[in-house]
Amino acid sequence: MTDWPMPMAVVAHDAGAANLIIAWLKDWEWSVRACVHGPARKLWEQAFPNQFTFATPEEAMQGCASLLSGTGWASALEHDARCTGLARGIRVAAVVDHWVNYPQRFERENQTVWPDELWVADDWARDIARQTLPSLPIRQFENLYLNGQIARVSAAPNNGTLLYVLEPVRNDWGRGEDGEFQALEYTLSHLEELGNIPVRKVLLRPHPSDPAGKYDRYLNTDPRIELDNSEDMAAAISKADIVVGVESFALTLAHAAGRVTYSSLPPWAPALRLPQEGIRQIRRLKIT
Repeated sequence: MTDWPMPMAVVAHDAGAANLIIAWLKDWEWSVRACVHGPARKLWEQAFPNQFTFATPEEAMQGCASLLSGTGWASALEHDARCTGLARGIRVAAVVDHWVNYPQRFERENQTVWPDELWVADDWARDIARQTLPSLPIRQFENLYLNGQIARVSAAPNNGTLLYVLEPVRNDWGRGEDGEFQALEYTLSHLEELGNIPVRKVLLRPHPSDPAGKYDRYLNTDPRIELDNSEDMAAAISKADIVVGVESFALTLAHAAGRVTYSSLPPWAPALRLPQEGIRQIRRLKIT
């Protein structure tokens, strides 16, 4: 990375890209000026407890020659920071942390703004980026976050615990109910088909963007269901024999760590977009 202009600003909001960026920076030992909001702020403060952060992207970019941003959907913070960085003439890179909706990550209010380059963390992301954003230069780095999390996952407890990793779906699949609820209810109705031993406990792990109380109705109707408050995904996966979710990155992590892993997309939902082989789908089981 001798050709990357320094000093560098970092702007992040969503957790996915923040996890990748933090792992890289801790390994590279780069000193940066950061503006972190939303779920990324908690992650940043845990990783760099003594580092000062800036309230706005403009403050973080003061005097910088480059910007590294996430590409989350939950806020315009990262998009606006890229617009500012490009207007200032500094080098702008965007981290793509998943395998879906690449072009849409750079659109806000009918405005599309491309970074100078993309940073990805695996071959799948690189190939998808080449197909969907062929004009953008791509740098690929090792997924140090994934490697670090896998190393911390303990052996399966073999006690019938299922971890359900929640995520906003932003689609009701034509049924008038948010997709995350449909997928969860589909899973809960088919627990007996999952795993080699009966499911005795279901741990719900909310998404960082979920409001408090979003899933209280499930906690109040089934004594097997509890909220998971583990400090990170490795600790959460360590509690479970089976890991289920819609299309969360956690499924990739759980599968890589050797867990039985399912997507909960119901039969009426679109195709699973995770590229990794070995992630099972509940809807493809022989369900009676």
